[in-house]
Amino acid sequence: MKKIIAAAALLFAATVNAQIRFEKGYFIDNSGKRNEVLIRNTDWKNNPAEFEYRTGNSPDTEKQNIRDVREFGIDGQSRYIRETVLIDRSPEQMNTMSHERAPEFNEETVFLKYLVDGKADLLYYESKDIRRFLFRIDDNEIRQLVYKPYYFTEMQITYNEDYKKQLAENLKCDTSVPDFDQVKYDTKDLMRIFTAYNGCSGDAVPATYEVSEKRDLFNLNIRPGVHFATFETENFYYNSTSTTQFDRKPSFRIGLEAEFILPFNKNKWALFAEPTYQSYKADTESVVYPGQYFESTSRRSIDYKSIELPFGIRHYFFLSSRSKLFINAAYVFDFELNSSIRYDYREFKIFSGNNLAFGAGFKYNDRFLIEFRASTARNLMLNYANWTSKYQTYSLVLGYTVF
Repeated sequence: MKKIIAAAALLFAATVNAQIRFEKGYFIDNSGKRNEVLIRNTDWKNNPAEFEYRTGNSPDTEKQNIRDVREFGIDGQSRYIRETVLIDRSPEQMNTMSHERAPEFNEETVFLKYLVDGKADLLYYESKDIRRFLFRIDDNEIRQLVYKPYYFTEMQITYNEDYKKQLAENLKCDTSVPDFDQVKYDTKDLMRIFTAYNGCSGDAVPATYEVSEKRDLFNLNIRPGVHFATFETENFYYNSTSTTQFDRKPSFRIGLEAEFILPFNKNKWALFAEPTYQSYKADTESVVYPGQYFESTSRRSIDYKSIELPFGIRHYFFLSSRSKLFINAAYVFDFELNSSIRYDYREFKIFSGNNLAFGAGFKYNDRFLIEFRASTARNLMLNYANWTSKYQTYSLVLGYTVF
């Protein structure tokens, strides 16, 4: 338990340090002055009401909030503006969903995030359980694109999709008329429609920004696979060494992984822990005192079962919206389960050490994955003087994300 707590503390410390990233940005205060600063980029999921920044090379951190800032942004990544707008906060959870079709607007002063900046602006607001898209044409009033689920009857849910009508009325272009009925209320479709309209209206290169879609900050993954294990023992006595090697054997492994996505750097980093059952069983014959009068054959075997508990860190490389590569490294604690090594009639209870593991793999659609993992050698005879051993595995792991 002490080992687990120590490893968790080290990972937590690494996480805290990793999140402190200040990037080149700016903010415009109420007087209209633009200030070039370094802003702490936490890759906000919810639209912020304040932010931290540094000036120049100063290590001191300061804060600005929505009362004193008109606009702020991180160069090439994001831009937020302060606006007083009507926001519909109608709940979308079934147990609190409204029975009214009409949106329930509240006037609020918030930071809105730009998605598309041009003749037609597309803006975004997210807070807790709501996600809203807003728009503005030719610097006129900012309005919300209306989308609202509601109870039509006690047993039937329907949707107010007035945003399609708003798009059709405001984003018509002579050279191209999209099928607005097919436009989804999501980032990808709306950015496509607004970018196309701005291009049709003469904006050669309208500015576009990124927005984080709904993020799963916790994943539970089932991970079956196959171990390919090797094992050898060494006995040191009277200035000589006796080595026994066991054959490489495949065996089944099954793990249940908890993965925690870190809320920064666009979901590229994660911490994980994966309790895994694994086993290895093999036997061999060795010749004792070869070539001598006392030459004999010794029967040796191992029956090893354990729960491995790796704590690790993972980094993702996004190939597309559906596919990504990853690499990971972990420190592995091992808890043996009534395991032993036998040399003829002598039995050694296994006392296993810990080791490291490194993996690389591919994940598709945030559901299916395949990983190749290699481990460093683990000593299974820690408590025996003059003995040492090396247990090493290579694994092919398949995975499915339950949620």
